[in-house]
Amino acid sequence: MATNSWTTPAHEVLRPGPGFRLAGLNPSSTPGWKDGEHDAEDRLDEVGRELSELQERLFAQSRTGGSRAVLLVLQGMDTAGKGGIVRHVIGYVDPQGVQHHAFGVPTDLERTHHYLWRIGRALPEPGRIGVFDRSHYEDVLVVRVHDLVHPDVWAARYDEINQFEKDVVTSGTSVVKVALVISRAEQLARLRERLDRPEKHWKYKPGDLDERAFWSKYTEAYQAVFDRTSTVRAPWYVVPADHKWYARLAVSELLARALREQDLGWPTATFDVEAERARLDAEGA
Repeated sequence: MATNSWTTPAHEVLRPGPGFRLAGLNPSSTPGWKDGEHDAEDRLDEVGRELSELQERLFAQSRTGGSRAVLLVLQGMDTAGKGGIVRHVIGYVDPQGVQHHAFGVPTDLERTHHYLWRIGRALPEPGRIGVFDRSHYEDVLVVRVHDLVHPDVWAARYDEINQFEKDVVTSGTSVVKVALVISRAEQLARLRERLDRPEKHWKYKPGDLDERAFWSKYTEAYQAVFDRTSTVRAPWYVVPADHKWYARLAVSELLARALREQDLGWPTATFDVEAERARLDAEGA
């Protein structure tokens, strides 16, 4: 039986407060978790089973008119573990109840629209858990770091994003924003592993190594994101991710909490249960 070894709940210890500085974060730390990997795996399995039931409740409610949904936003440098979160956390729930989108470089069509256009089209339907592998935050991260637009343009986007997320939450979708933070050394090790294992070559991109030259600029850009867009309705959670087991556990806790807060009960039957039971009994007689 797994035990809850959090000394401070994940949603409290991982939320950046006043004075938080990303540059001072230790990516190999495990904030709030007092035990090691083995206990974390047991706890993840326990939370995973809860996620499975909560997601089913969410989906069931949507079938009877419910409008609730959950959106998990995953941001992080290359190799930070976004794909692993999808496999090892979201993997606990029924795939029918998940809508996953990996946002890459905008297509020609997407470039003809406002940068939030493609995001709005990918929002989860009622009853679903939406997962964004990268998101609208690329437009204040990559765009800023590589000077793709004038600073006045990306600077105005923080307020636009806050308003967009406010509207999303008001519509009934809970938003869980997670930044997975790894160290330069850990990223280098993960890139090397991709080269050392032929079955991982498809994941290796030479450009990932090139991006390391902009590490300090990305740190500054992420800091601005936390400072400007971690709101009461849609706060950020900054997860040290050098230990994959810790990152997966932390995200599972954050997602489960978002679902618990929706107070999801099973829909009430719209038919006479006893009458239907009598009909079944008659069929079996």
